Amino acid sequence: MGARYKPNRKGVGLLLQSPMIATEMLRRAEVIRGVAVAISPVGGAGDPHPGAYRAAWEATVVQRRVGRTSKPRAVGIVRNPSYYARWVEYGTERVHAHHVLLRAAQAGGR
Repeated sequence: MGARYKPNRKGVGLLLQSPMIATEMLRRAEVIRGVAVAISPVGGAGDPHPGAYRAAWEATVVQRRVGRTSKPRAVGIVRNPSYYARWVEYGTERVHAHHVLLRAAQAGGR
């Protein structure tokens, strides 16, 4: 007969809210941010703000409700607050999509 494991749901919930998990989520977010910075496009000679998109990347960790749970969990967030970040990520009719955040998330976060 095999061993059985019955998780303590309250204990798991407390673990997911712990500073230890928050630290790990921030570490993973920083790895993704680092990859995003490395692969971010930099404007050419005609760009009035070359490198501004690359310099704007941020990584944070917050406590947020995730899924169907009523308890907050540590969540790592990577974002670029540039007003044109959406256009760099998804492209426009004139500019091809760079998918910087998608590619960074696929490469990093481990």
